Amino acid sequence: MKNFLFATFIALTIISCKEKAKESMKEKAVEVMPEVIKEASNEAWVSLFDGTSFNGWHEYLQDGVSDHWKIEDGAMVFYPPEKREKGVSYNLVSDNEYTDFELSIDWRISEAGNSGIFWGIKELPNVDQPYKTGPEIQVLDNDKHPDGKNGTSHQAGALYDMVSPTKDVTKPVGEWNTCVITVNNTTHMGSVQLNGEKIVEFPLNNEEWNAMVAKSKFANWEHFGKYTTGKIGLQDHGNVVAFRNIKIRKL
Repeated sequence: MKNFLFATFIALTIISCKEKAKESMKEKAVEVMPEVIKEASNEAWVSLFDGTSFNGWHEYLQDGVSDHWKIEDGAMVFYPPEKREKGVSYNLVSDNEYTDFELSIDWRISEAGNSGIFWGIKELPNVDQPYKTGPEIQVLDNDKHPDGKNGTSHQAGALYDMVSPTKDVTKPVGEWNTCVITVNNTTHMGSVQLNGEKIVEFPLNNEEWNAMVAKSKFANWEHFGKYTTGKIGLQDHGNVVAFRNIKIRKL
């Protein structure tokens, strides 16, 4: 009898140890998984700017980048010319094209300044400006630039002239703003997050999009918003502006 009880005790002890080991492994899995998922997510982002060169970028319809763009403290900074030839602009565009993506970019605008971030740009020889093909997310000093008083669809973070931000979450002039633009032609939806808050949502590549464009200043523009695959662009609007931490991930 004693041997039987002893054997039973040993068996129960082994089973108990195995159960504790299983529970311990589950707890470790719960602790580890969020970090693994986070790492996988970070690996999906691809940098579009190395902070030291203009590799991967060129001026619209040009081969390189002019001296009006500088690299300072890990940022692309645009300094407009004091005297500009008529019709000449210095918009930057990416070498590569993108379809469905998230684009994250920090921007800093000068006092009373104006600029923008484009997507869906096609470099067509007969189209002289990127905004004639690519929709724009506005970059603006809302307080001192006239566009800030020209309707909320012209304010920072807006899908320019079409969808207004739900609120003004811009930081004071001279500080960096982080903008995340989502463009998903597959689900027909786009959005803008500014400084961690989603402030704009809009339809894409469907009848709702066409109706929205038809009510905007772009209604009769032949090439505007027609390309689901295109280049990313940074606007020369005649004011000092800076961009940094530019990265993208495909959806």
